[in-house]
Amino acid sequence: MYDLNDAEPQRGGLIDPCFAKIVGVLRPGGADGPAPCDRGLLKASKSGTDVLMLDWEFTVAEGPNARRKFWQTMVVAGGEVDEKGQSKGWNITKSQLRAMIDSALALNPKDESESARQRRRLQGFAPLSGIGFIAKIGVKKNKDGQYPDQNVLSHIVTPDEKEWQPVMNGQEVPVGGAAAANKAAPSWDQNAWGGQPATAPTAPAAQQPAWPAQAQASGWPPAAVAPVPPPATTQQPAWTGQAPAPAWPPAATPAAPPPPVQQQPAWPVPQPAGWQPAAAAPAVAPAAGAMPGPDWINGR
Repeated sequence: MYDLNDAEPQRGGLIDPCFAKIVGVLRPGGADGPAPCDRGLLKASKSGTDVLMLDWEFTVAEGPNARRKFWQTMVVAGGEVDEKGQSKGWNITKSQLRAMIDSALALNPKDESESARQRRRLQGFAPLSGIGFIAKIGVKKNKDGQYPDQNVLSHIVTPDEKEWQPVMNGQEVPVGGAAAANKAAPSWDQNAWGGQPATAPTAPAAQQPAWPAQAQASGWPPAAVAPVPPPATTQQPAWTGQAPAPAWPPAATPAAPPPPVQQQPAWPVPQPAGWQPAAAAPAVAPAAGAMPGPDWINGR
């Protein structure tokens, strides 16, 4: 007997356009790439051209669309070439793969430090399988009706974009605007992504209330209020929690005498028989070739 009452209701149709955390897994297509780790990984075009592609399966990691999937290919070789003889499809894919790594590792796209550049270097495409990042999921409309509409990876969101931090924190961000609870720019520090600290947004100018017309009785506008004279003494800001500062200059206070220097005994201190000082533990050297990064890039 099979009890189907605890099964989730089926979810059909497309994922509505949204921002989400997604995980990308590469599906082997049987064609070899130039790197040893990419043997059998690439997918060849069915039209008989020289195009080779990465075949991605993307899964939404959390939120209302969690575990829903969509699929997309990215050209890595062949097809039309530009004026330099380079594959146009590969140039587009390179930009997408770089954005994936920047989004996954919280790297500022403008960070060209050697540490950031090293993290963007890969021995092949296979280590990218399993990468998680922030993306905007869109819908590609089929104009001729021959094929159904499909979800696509519309945009890869990097840490310099306002949607990255709220989505990374698990907030739902509507397409076309950042979350209301997080309208300010993300507050990364220099260690988080290698750039300069984000500057706080300028506070908006105070607005005068729009008084109702009937509230403006005779004698309006009110008489000007006389300015309050400044205090006689300099005040410390309230957040310091200190009392007002005294008038300047303050009275001189006698300098405190220096603390006495602890003297070592002139005689040797007796120690138990056979006593030896404890040896310092040797420093542990980092593993050769180790590179910081998430599990998907270190193969763990």
